[in-house]
Amino acid sequence: MRKALRWLLALVVLVGTVSTAGAATAAQTRATGTDIKDRLLSIPGMSLIEEKPYTGYRFFVLNYTQPVDHRHPSKGTFQQRITVLHKGVDRPTVFYTGGYNVSTTPSRREPTQIVDGNQVSLEYRFFTPSRPAPADWSKLDIWQAASDQHRLFTALKQVYSHRWIATGGSKGGMTATYYERFYPRDMDGVVAYVAPNDVVNDEDSAYDRFFETVGTKECRDRLGAVQREALVRREPLEEKYARYAADNHYSFTTIGSLDRAYEAVVLDYVWGFWQYSLLKDCDTIPADARTATDQQIWDSVDTISGFSAYTDQGLETYTPYYYQAGTQLGAPTISFPHIEKQLIRYGYQPPRNFVPRSIPMRFEPWAMRDVDTWVRHHADRMMFVYGQNDPWGSERFRLGHGARDSYVFTAPGMNHGANVAGLVPAQKALATARILDWAGVAPAGVRENPSAARPLARPDAKLDVRDVEREPALRP
Repeated sequence: MRKALRWLLALVVLVGTVSTAGAATAAQTRATGTDIKDRLLSIPGMSLIEEKPYTGYRFFVLNYTQPVDHRHPSKGTFQQRITVLHKGVDRPTVFYTGGYNVSTTPSRREPTQIVDGNQVSLEYRFFTPSRPAPADWSKLDIWQAASDQHRLFTALKQVYSHRWIATGGSKGGMTATYYERFYPRDMDGVVAYVAPNDVVNDEDSAYDRFFETVGTKECRDRLGAVQREALVRREPLEEKYARYAADNHYSFTTIGSLDRAYEAVVLDYVWGFWQYSLLKDCDTIPADARTATDQQIWDSVDTISGFSAYTDQGLETYTPYYYQAGTQLGAPTISFPHIEKQLIRYGYQPPRNFVPRSIPMRFEPWAMRDVDTWVRHHADRMMFVYGQNDPWGSERFRLGHGARDSYVFTAPGMNHGANVAGLVPAQKALATARILDWAGVAPAGVRENPSAARPLARPDAKLDVRDVEREPALRP
C-alpha cells in the first residue's frame, strides 16, 4: 500500500512538472516566436514580401536591409531581395546565388537536393529591385557583393546553425568563389558550377582553341556557315530587323546603332549554340546555309542569339553584369577564321558599349588575378564543375599545390548546364560524397565507401529543374 501511495505521489509530481515545463515551453514559444517565419522576421532589417506554400517546405520571399557601402555602413542602405526554402533548422543550409535576379518561384539547387537541406537564395546587388536609389555604381564590385553574403549569413546563422554550403552557376559560381575568397571562414564548402575565370582580360586564345575542336567538324561547319551567311545577307536581314524593332518599340541608343546590334547578335550565334545546346541539336541548324531562305537564317539566329538582346530594352536588365564585366570580371574576345574580314565591321564589342555612357567605368585588371591566385593556393573544400562543350569553361579555375580537399570536374558532352549528375559515375559519387561530408550529413556507409553516395532528398520535378537558365547574348 505504501509503495502504491509513493508511486501515485511520484506520478502526480511528474505530471505537475511536465505540465509546468509544457506551460513554460508554450510561454517561451509565444515570447520568442519559434515559428520559422517569426524567427526570420525577428532578424533586424528583415521584412516579409510574401510566403508561398510548397509541400514539405516553407518558402519565403523577403527583403533584407543592406548598406550601400559595407566600408561605410552609415552612408545609406537598400533593400536586397532574398528567398528562403525552409526544410528544418536541424538541417544544413545551401547559400545560392545566380549572380543576377533571384527567382521568387520555389526551386531547389543540386547541392540542396544532395544534402536535403534549406536553401537561402540572394539577389545580386544592383539587379532591380535590389538597387540603391540613387545608384552609386562604384559600389558594385565583387567585394561589396561578397560582403552582402557575409552579412546575410551572419544574420541567418543564428537561425540555421548547422553547416552551410555556398553554390551558384555561371556568374553565380563566380560569385560563390569570390565570397569564399573574401570570407573563407563562413562556409563549410563551395560548389561552383561552370564558373568562368578570365585572369588576363586581353588574352583569350583559349576560346579560339575551344571553337576549333568542339563537337564535330560537320556541326562546326553548319554553324559557321549560317553565321557567315547572316553577315553576307546583312542588308535584307537588317531591313527585317528594323521592322521587327519598330513593331516591338525597340531602340538602340546604348549600343549606338541597329547595325552594331545586328552584328553583335550574329557574332554571338556560334557561342550561344554551344553554351545552351548539345551536339544532337546540330540537326536543328540549316544544313546548307547558302540555299536557306532569309527567314530560315533569321529564325536560327533569333532562336539561339535573340535579336532583342542588344536593344536598349534587352540590355537594361543586364546593365549590372556588363558594368562588372567592364570593370572587374573581364569579357571574352574571339576570332572568326571562317568569315572574311570585310564582312565583320565591329567584332566582339567591349562591355563599355552595352552600358549607358552616363555610368562611368574603369577596368581593374588585378581583381581576377587576385582571385585566381587565392584559389590556386588557398582553396579548401571547393568544387568546380564544368561542361565539356561549354565555351565559358575555356578559361576556368584551376587548383595549385596549396589547395586542400578541392576538385575540378568536367561533365562529358555537357553545356552551360553541367552538374554533378552529369559527371562520369566515379566522379559523380566522389563529388556527392564530398558535398555530403562538407554539410555534415554523410551517412556512415558513405564515409566508409564514397561510391555509395546518393542525394538524400527524393527527386521533385518542380523543385529540381535542371535546365540551364537561357540568357540571350554573350553572358555567363
